[in-house]
Formats: sequence, C-alpha cells, structure tokens
Amino acid sequence: MAHNSQSKPSSPFSPLQIGPLTLRNRVIKAATNEGMAKGGVPSKQLVKFHESMAAGGVGLTTVAYCAVSMDGRTFVDQAVLDEKTVPLLKAVTDAVHQEGGAVSAQITHGGCFTFLPELSTKYPKSASGGFNKVGVMSGRFFKTQMTEEDMERVAGEFERGAKLAREAGFDAVELHMGHGYLLSQFISPLYNKRKDQYGGSIENRVRFPRQVLRRVLDAVGKDMAVICKFSITEGVKGGHTAEDAAEIARLLEKEGAHLLVLSAGMNVESITTMFGSSFPKENRANVSNPIVKLGMFIQGLTEKPIEFKEMYLLEHARKIRAAVNMPLAYLGGVKSADSIERAMAEGFDAVAIGRALIFDPNMVNEMQKGAVRESGCTSCNRCVSMMYTPGGTSCVLGQPGDAKLNSTPANA
Repeated sequence: MAHNSQSKPSSPFSPLQIGPLTLRNRVIKAATNEGMAKGGVPSKQLVKFHESMAAGGVGLTTVAYCAVSMDGRTFVDQAVLDEKTVPLLKAVTDAVHQEGGAVSAQITHGGCFTFLPELSTKYPKSASGGFNKVGVMSGRFFKTQMTEEDMERVAGEFERGAKLAREAGFDAVELHMGHGYLLSQFISPLYNKRKDQYGGSIENRVRFPRQVLRRVLDAVGKDMAVICKFSITEGVKGGHTAEDAAEIARLLEKEGAHLLVLSAGMNVESITTMFGSSFPKENRANVSNPIVKLGMFIQGLTEKPIEFKEMYLLEHARKIRAAVNMPLAYLGGVKSADSIERAMAEGFDAVAIGRALIFDPNMVNEMQKGAVRESGCTSCNRCVSMMYTPGGTSCVLGQPGDAKLNSTPANA
C-alpha cells in the first residue's frame, strides 16, 4: 500500500497530525548536536537556542542527542535522560511552549560509536563484537556483541528515557536509528554480522530497533508523538541502499511509528552523504578535541569532494514515499521556499531543516510573510565544528553562542 501523491499538496504552514500531537506547521528543526550540555548539564544557551527556533516559527524543534544511559553518550558533554536532568530540560520545553512551538527529545545510545573516557564495561556494546574501527581514535579497539539480556536492558533504558522526556514536558521523542549509533548498528549490514534472529535479513536486522520502538510506543505513544530517524541510504559500499530502506520503513510503519525523519549517511564512513557536501578544512582548525580532529582528517583523505545541491536526498526519499502511507519528513538540503513547496508537492508531510535554521531561526516566519524566499545559508558545514566551541553550535556568519550562558545550568 503506497502513499497517494495525487491529492493537492499541503501548505507548509498548515497543521500536521503525528500520532497524538498536532504541529502548528510542517517545518521541523532537525536535531543538530548543540554542544550545549557541558559535563552533561543542559545550559541556558540550550534554552535560548530552542526558544529562538520556536519564536522563529518552526512547528517542532528537536533537542539533539539525549542519551538513555551514561554508556549511551558519545561524548562527556552530552545530556543523559535521568532524574537530575528533568528539571533542566523542563526549562527548555517551557521556553518552547511559551513561543507556541512543540519540542521533541532525540533519545539515543551510541553503542560502539563512543569517545567516552570511561564506560561501565571494558568494551562498548554493539550489534556484533570484534574490531571496533570507530575506537581506533579513542583506544577502544574492540566491541562486544550484545546478548538478548543486554538488548532487554537497553530497550528498558529507551522506555525509561521516553517516560522521563514526557515528565520534562517534551511533546515527542525521536528514536535515532541512523548515522551509525547503536540502533543503526543493528540495521546496518556493515555493523551487523550476527547469525541469530537479530542478523541476516532486513527483517532480522530491524528486529531490535522495532522492539525498542514497541516499548516506547507502549510507554508514551498515547501522550507523545514517537518519531524514528534513520538513514535512507548509508552512502557506502556494503551499506544499505534506498531500496533496503523502503523495506525498513515498511517495518517501522507496521510497528506503529508516528513519523519517519529521512536522514542519510554514517558518522564514520560517509559524512558527505549526510550533509550533501564536503567538510571544509577550517572545520579541523577550530575543533579542540584531538580525536574528532583526527577523524575529520581521515575523512578528508578518504571521501571524494562533493558540491552541495538543494534537495540532495530527494531521489532516495521518493523510494520511501512510494513504499509507505505514514507521515514522512523530508530532510536534506532544504533552504528555500521552493524546496519546501517541492517537498510538499512530492507528497512529504513535513520538512526537517538543520543548517538553514541555525543560520536564521526566524526563517519560517519570514517565509510565511513572504519576506524571504531563499535562506542565506551557504551550506559550508562550519556550524558542525562550532559545537566544540565554548558557546556551542552557531553559524560562522553570525554571532557565536554565549559561552557564559553555555556554562550556566538551564534552570539556574
């Protein structure tokens, strides 16, 4: 059963129902790591960042990378959903609600994609054990294959994380199943070499992510939108393709996900697939973390330079649109009113935007008024490395984030 795109395209400024949640419009601020939880403490700068997105008119803003456990972080400066962070994150959700927007918590676990100085276990857990290529940069050369007991525990951590997100006032949770984090380590044939019911066929590889989705839907799905973000192409030899992704989407639809956010690429193997363009050398210059700097250097050697073009994932995303009936958010190089309208005309229900909204959080209001048709964002990708600066993620063409606010707890 495929989506009918013959009907009149929706206005980007019309409401959208996802699960129990109604968004005021169809523009979603995609999750982009903010670098605004130093030492794991969500900051006043994080409040200001998402408040500006809501004030600027987005329907839904996404707080990036809320780890479901201490081991689930990739860096020390990431928030963990626990009792301590609920009041801090409540400051974020209150600010967004005051501006009339909705807010989603991206809940995730890094699996073997981790640069933490300490873990509760000697080797990070993943879909499969053995050599850990990600760990080459941080001295974690090996990973452990998760047992069913491990999976049960982690699914419980996702469930608990979702309940805590609800307590903190979030309207939605986004399960991150892409980019090489734990759930995508199960989905990806590059990472998942299992011989049991969790490996092999696409259905088997999606089994654990579906179990996590089921637990979260059962726990909070009546009160919150439950969104899944996944890579519709891994953009690397041996990774899954858009045809595989259509099958993955059908399985997530069958399980009851309320919306899919269609991202692409992997953090390690294919960052240019994710961003649709190469990373400039300047990015390495202003990254203070030596591990990340090295990673970027290695990527620079192995990836072919790519020029940015708008809507760079459209061809892949169409295959997902043809495969399912559920709401889909198109992501990938949306930075003009034309692109947003094009996504609607292609039958997508929403658009998820990162860089152009970092450039100008007020973009949606300005486009709705007709004051602006085109974002001034140059897609230079330098905002990505700004997350490692004292003020957190910002556009290099504008003001850097406020370092003082970024070291002040959100609820202070």
